[in-house]
Amino acid sequence: MIVFDVFITGPDDYRLGEWIPDARNGAVFVKMPLLVIENYPKADLAAFGRKADAMGVSCQIVRAYAGEAVPDSVEDYSGLVVLGGGQNALADADYPFLPDVCDLILRFHEADRPVLGICLGCQLIARAFGGVNILARPIEFGWHRVTPTAAGRTDPVLKMLGEGGPLFHWHTDTVSLPEGAVHLAYSKMTPIQAFRMGRATYAIQFHFEAALEDVTGWSHHLAHEILPHTPDWPERIGNEARLNAGEADRIGAALTEAWLGFL
Repeated sequence: MIVFDVFITGPDDYRLGEWIPDARNGAVFVKMPLLVIENYPKADLAAFGRKADAMGVSCQIVRAYAGEAVPDSVEDYSGLVVLGGGQNALADADYPFLPDVCDLILRFHEADRPVLGICLGCQLIARAFGGVNILARPIEFGWHRVTPTAAGRTDPVLKMLGEGGPLFHWHTDTVSLPEGAVHLAYSKMTPIQAFRMGRATYAIQFHFEAALEDVTGWSHHLAHEILPHTPDWPERIGNEARLNAGEADRIGAALTEAWLGFL
């Protein structure tokens, strides 16, 4: 069997995710891309995207914050990733695409296709499933320890936390657990750091997708958003990175690989 990330075009087009005949190899499987929703400038796939590329996972990026339409169908995608952002999960007036993202989350979940929400994406999963969005709490920023719950220690993805470790955080909002959610991780400031709905819909508050190079980029490009709440960050980042970033990057890569294994 040979697997290609290709799109077939022409009169004999085949749908993504189907086997197509091939004279030399018998059949070729046309892989479906992973759908990625970007909700905010500079909030991209970061190290998660680099790991996906290394694993041969293709991604279709929708920059919803820039006006690109949120798809309303799941059929052509292997899974869904909903990324973070500076807005809150209820900011429909300024970000009118947010209800569409919530609807899309439910469609993927109902089709049993893997879903991952990170930071704002985690909060949108909670909203989609009827959880409460709790806004404007004290900020949790920088590398802080995340600890798995008992369920997290045996979860296919969150078990990669081991006994816990320092992950990067940047949020003021949090959520209550939706009905039926499995609570997977917590931090000192935030009781709900991760939960799962069903088999493979994962809501993760902390930024495991951001390796040191990504945090460094945020610290430069988004300094105007960081300095008002953490004015000493330029002086702190070097030492905090030295103490925490190596372990955080290792855990982040392991979490990423584990979730991508669902595709």
